[in-house]
Amino acid sequence: MAGSDLSASVLTGGSGSATQRILHIFRAPVGGLFRHVLDLARLQATAGHQVGILCDAATGGERAARALADLAPCLALGLMRLPMHRNPHVSDLRILRAVARHAEAVAATVLHGHGAKGGVYARMAPLRDRGPIRAYTPHGGSYNYKPGTLPHRVYMGVERLMALRTDVFLFESEYVAGRHRTYAGDPGRITRIVHNGISEAEFAPIVPAEERADLVYIGELRDAKGVPFLLDALLRLRAEGRPLRLLMVGSGPDSEVLAERVAAMGLRDAVAFEPPQAIRPVLARGRIMVVPSLAESLPYVVLEAAAACQPLVATDVGGIPEIFGAAASDLVPPRDGQALAAAIARVLDEEPAASRQRFEALAASVRTRFSMTRMGSDVLSGYAAAQRARAEAARPAVASAGP
Repeated sequence: MAGSDLSASVLTGGSGSATQRILHIFRAPVGGLFRHVLDLARLQATAGHQVGILCDAATGGERAARALADLAPCLALGLMRLPMHRNPHVSDLRILRAVARHAEAVAATVLHGHGAKGGVYARMAPLRDRGPIRAYTPHGGSYNYKPGTLPHRVYMGVERLMALRTDVFLFESEYVAGRHRTYAGDPGRITRIVHNGISEAEFAPIVPAEERADLVYIGELRDAKGVPFLLDALLRLRAEGRPLRLLMVGSGPDSEVLAERVAAMGLRDAVAFEPPQAIRPVLARGRIMVVPSLAESLPYVVLEAAAACQPLVATDVGGIPEIFGAAASDLVPPRDGQALAAAIARVLDEEPAASRQRFEALAASVRTRFSMTRMGSDVLSGYAAAQRARAEAARPAVASAGP
């Protein structure tokens, strides 16, 4: 995980000198959600707040274990890992009770749920009194189901009900905030758009490796990430006489199916698979990073590649246009292997100086809009606003209780 821009003086978030006791609750310690929590925990601990984490014990493997061990000095409220299921499960009742007991034991002032499952646990934990404020950061997930389908209707109905148990929504993209308003309704609660932020160190130039693949994919190996369309684009480009090679770095539930598909398409010699690893050394080993996603919230992998001035081809989904800003017209329609191939070909054929200028401009734009320090400050500001609103709501009741 990348280092943080840590400055306690700018991370009070409008909460003055009050020290928060924050429990971050989520399921899987993998991917962008995990990075977001790790960065927030470090920022908040450096700013003098007490922080703890509660997450799944069965996912993430050794890489997650190392990251959590590195974070341990920041976790004054400790680390609790319990077995959690991705989909609704009877064991959720046990987890909810465990969250409540832990929150009361550490006197938490904030329960911050991340992702659909973390959001359920943070907002529905049965505390004996009102206790901590309940904050929720969706990370795509249930919002990405196709509108009108049964899963989408069910999950949006649940989100509508759980909004009643939410003190502050901290959406990581305008896109997900819009999905919530459209399909779950106006939450009627304090709402902030808190974009993911990256550190200044991530804008350092990357030295290209001596041997590089033409294309690199970094992320989960599953169909929802659009990998089949990337393979289709690769096949089209090779049929045009471009002997391109693709490096795929990641893991996921469809890894075996994708490997079989690569072989069936005759691309075995053109595609290499490697396990998850730090992104910057991988970027150094590829000429162009391709993000063929079918749905996203605000992916760190795009932010990190853009910051590093990596030539980049991505689809026009989720919050990716928010990252590209004025350059969003360069994005590619999803589910279109032909359009993806054409976009890759344009970058390959672009004059080097023009390409460098284009991606340097994108990096400069990302630097001004996606600060990690701002992310940390905005989250704390959201907590403080929710606490003020609760205090103000309680004031009439206190007054009316007097003689």
